[in-house]
Amino acid sequence: MINRPLLLKVVVASIIIALCGNILPSLSQTKTLPSETPQKFEPTNYGFDYTRREVMIPMRDGVKLHTVILVPKGAKNAPILLTRTPYNATDLTTHSNSSHLAPSLEGYDNATDVIVEGGYIRVVQDIRGKYGSEGDYVMNRPIMGPQNPTNVDHATDTYDTIDWLVKNIPETNGRVGILGISYDGFLPLMALINPHPALKVSVPMNPMVDGWIGDDWFHNGAFRQQGMPYIYDQEATRANEIKWWTSHHDDYDMFMEAGSAGELGRRRGLEQVGFWRKILEHPAYDAFWQDQAVDKILGAQPLKVPVMLVHSLWDQEDIYGDIAVYKQIKPKDTNNDKVFLVLGPWHHGQEIREGSALGAIKFKSDTARYFRQEILRPFLDHFLKSDAPKMDIAPVTAFETGTNKWLRLDSWPAGCPTGCTLKPTPLYLTSGLKAGFASPRAGDSEFDEYISDPSKPVPFRARPIDGSTWRLWLVDDQREQSGRPDVISFTSDVVTQPVKISGQPIVNIIASTTGTDSDWVVKVIDLYPDEVAAQPEMGGYQLMISADILRGRYREGFETAKPIAANTPVLYKFALPTANHVFLPGHRIMVQIQSSWFPLYDRNPQTFVQSIFWAKPEDYKTATQRIYHSTSHASFIELPLVTK
Repeated sequence: MINRPLLLKVVVASIIIALCGNILPSLSQTKTLPSETPQKFEPTNYGFDYTRREVMIPMRDGVKLHTVILVPKGAKNAPILLTRTPYNATDLTTHSNSSHLAPSLEGYDNATDVIVEGGYIRVVQDIRGKYGSEGDYVMNRPIMGPQNPTNVDHATDTYDTIDWLVKNIPETNGRVGILGISYDGFLPLMALINPHPALKVSVPMNPMVDGWIGDDWFHNGAFRQQGMPYIYDQEATRANEIKWWTSHHDDYDMFMEAGSAGELGRRRGLEQVGFWRKILEHPAYDAFWQDQAVDKILGAQPLKVPVMLVHSLWDQEDIYGDIAVYKQIKPKDTNNDKVFLVLGPWHHGQEIREGSALGAIKFKSDTARYFRQEILRPFLDHFLKSDAPKMDIAPVTAFETGTNKWLRLDSWPAGCPTGCTLKPTPLYLTSGLKAGFASPRAGDSEFDEYISDPSKPVPFRARPIDGSTWRLWLVDDQREQSGRPDVISFTSDVVTQPVKISGQPIVNIIASTTGTDSDWVVKVIDLYPDEVAAQPEMGGYQLMISADILRGRYREGFETAKPIAANTPVLYKFALPTANHVFLPGHRIMVQIQSSWFPLYDRNPQTFVQSIFWAKPEDYKTATQRIYHSTSHASFIELPLVTK
């Protein structure tokens, strides 16, 4: 008996097989167009005035670091200028598709007038853990020791890199210089630790040196919370693909809404990042920070390599470190031929950009170009080339703001080349909101006071604060702040003779608070005449010359936080950033004091808590702040006054 359903299935299957047999051959015989893209394209680089080489240089632990080498066409016996960076060596050396070296470097290396005209071999390297390099990234990787138990650090990586470069670049004369700005300026300092014999010069510009005392992360214990986006972007991924996001147009509102820096970090997931966790764990100046202080590290090292430290007088990020390094290493320069210092009227990194003005402040010449052509280039040529003309660079080259002129000096601080003295002189804060060189008189009022309310902190610049002109905030007009009731201003009489300061003003204020913790922000300001004929917009301008903050809990020592005794006059003493300024006749000297600088620094709750990172809303309390100026409790700013 025939099974009809089964027979039907067999017939259908046969038909399908037959059809597939007819289709599959036709599919296999389908023709395709060959790809027009080669498996590997080899550029001819016809007409280029340089050759580009990308290599992976091995370190002593086997990690390889991505390195871009740009060699000028026809180079022979050429020195090498090295920069090590966490900011993407590929991008920093490909700013255009030009066949010429200068446009390729422009934007990052605006010092191309030095590099290209000098015929240098340019080398830019990704540090370990960033972009094209292998290994693990650690923020400002500490040197081998208590904070780094491995056998590698930036000093060893620099040594191994230089060793490879001089052995594998046939066009070099075997001499290497290292230079860079900010993080890239920290790395030339690391190169000075057990330096390679081929390293002939180091140029740290605006370097990160001590992140707690006065550079990126804290200033005298107050946390610089506007650095949080940098930490987020820099450590979340190897190539900075994940970016911090904004939630408010005005940063002031964003930080206020979160309440504390710790809470904002929690909301952004920042505790996934290793360096943020370390910051939370080390709010005081403990061994974690002390062991990494580069100035102290170099102070314990022999001085083998000539160094040029480049300082910006209005550095909005790293205004502390290079001067601190200078103090440590200059005493080792017994022949006065290895340590050089340049002080320019710039923001952070402006020395490789245009330098004829800084915000509203005009200098009547391109100060940055002068530095590059008249100081940096002859300095590099002298140590890196055998046929360079004789170098004529002073141990210290300092721009004098106010008069707007360059000075050649033998050391720093020094008021003038010859014939003057530097005398620490108290500028007293006195009754009637006056400032002057005469001490308080008996019978005058004993103090002035203001109310500090953490719910309405003093903005560090005019709102909205969006970061668009971040580089300029240190030269912002301070008159907006001086008009607030929670900012107290002491003003001198009109200056009739030039008053010059050179060095670091030292704050000596006696103050009390009704709280148990407090911040103290002190600014030394050049108050311009009411009208300035040559530049009308400068009439009445309040220009910060030197300013900083102290977190009151660290008044007795940075290692340990202590509450403040309420309603008790206490001395607060701390150094302000270095200055080289002349208060001209017709101007006045102003000192402003306040208890918040927001959102640049996190708010002090004005109630002592274990960690301000985790202060609760109820911890933030209003306090009455008194600044004393009696004969028994005199407050003053010790100015480094220059006299002839």
